[in-house]
Amino acid sequence: MKNRIFILVIFMLVLACKSSHDNSSYDGKSGATIWVNTLHYPQEKHLKNIKQITFGGDNAEAYWSFDSSKLVFQANNKVWGLECDQIFVMDASKPLDSLEIPQLISTGTGRTTCSYFLPGNETIVYSSTHLASKDCPEVPNKEDYGNKYIWPVYKGYDIFVADTKGNQLEQLTFGDGYDAEPTVSPNGDRIVFTSTRTGDLELFTMNIDGSDVRQVTNELGYDGGAFFSPDGTKLIFRSSRPKTEEEIKEYKDLLAEGLVQPTNMELYVCNVDGSDLTKITDLGNANWAPFFHPSGKKVIFSSNHASKRSFNLFMINLDGSGLEQITYDTVFDAFPMFSPDGKKIVFSSNRNNNGTRDTNLFVADWVD
Repeated sequence: MKNRIFILVIFMLVLACKSSHDNSSYDGKSGATIWVNTLHYPQEKHLKNIKQITFGGDNAEAYWSFDSSKLVFQANNKVWGLECDQIFVMDASKPLDSLEIPQLISTGTGRTTCSYFLPGNETIVYSSTHLASKDCPEVPNKEDYGNKYIWPVYKGYDIFVADTKGNQLEQLTFGDGYDAEPTVSPNGDRIVFTSTRTGDLELFTMNIDGSDVRQVTNELGYDGGAFFSPDGTKLIFRSSRPKTEEEIKEYKDLLAEGLVQPTNMELYVCNVDGSDLTKITDLGNANWAPFFHPSGKKVIFSSNHASKRSFNLFMINLDGSGLEQITYDTVFDAFPMFSPDGKKIVFSSNRNNNGTRDTNLFVADWVD
């Protein structure tokens, strides 16, 4: 869960391939590229009445308020005067125009990621590096790492609470290391997050006031992007689990530099205390951004297992059966989240963007 954006860094891998995909054709006379925008693909039978609600920049990790009326999301848009990802809130039923700047939630400094509404719909938990530095932290150069695709895990990240007007209310984590990716239980009592406080990237839970921190995972590898099941009893998350000596060494060496390589991740589910841990995908490549279906019996997620050059949304049962493709964009679909009332879904996509590198938010009615 998306960095993202710490996690939006993964977009770069996909976006770099944009010109090679089949959403364009050529004018027979001039040779000019004609870009064909698509809002809804015919195969997307689970999606109805798709609406684009942002128009320009990088917009991702949009998550619903408890009453299904608002969305909190992270964005980086130079038109808004931004140089780094920040957190915003918007009315889910009112698309922004191309120049409209929504309500800023974060401080406007540092880099942010992974925001989520708290109970009551008037406060938001999010991750930020603004106390470590007001500047945007440096993005690593993959050429320095053999052109391998990497994510930064900035040790300046901590978890904060702000209200929907952008007033900063509380700091929840204080450790010298990465504390980020918080999401909130539908029961409104616990937050799950990823931290390096034990020396590895593990999942933890805590009360919504930051107290009673409990470790959930304890195996070597990056465990992150966790979400609670609808009844609050389980967690779904993405993980890289290095096994060979070479994989383990590479993982540890990168982590020592505050980096992870997210190109091979699978999905795991467990109880909130970490028990009954089960791997539910074994698809290869990057399987990530999982979220529970309203029934609690399935998971929707983003994956490039079918094509390294495009990410789409897929659904799978908790026992690993019944894999089904949900979206068919030729570049990038990710960060799906069902509204708490189960009627709608929000996701991020590069569709319908005139061939630019813009990533926007889309809301649709969900059809089972």
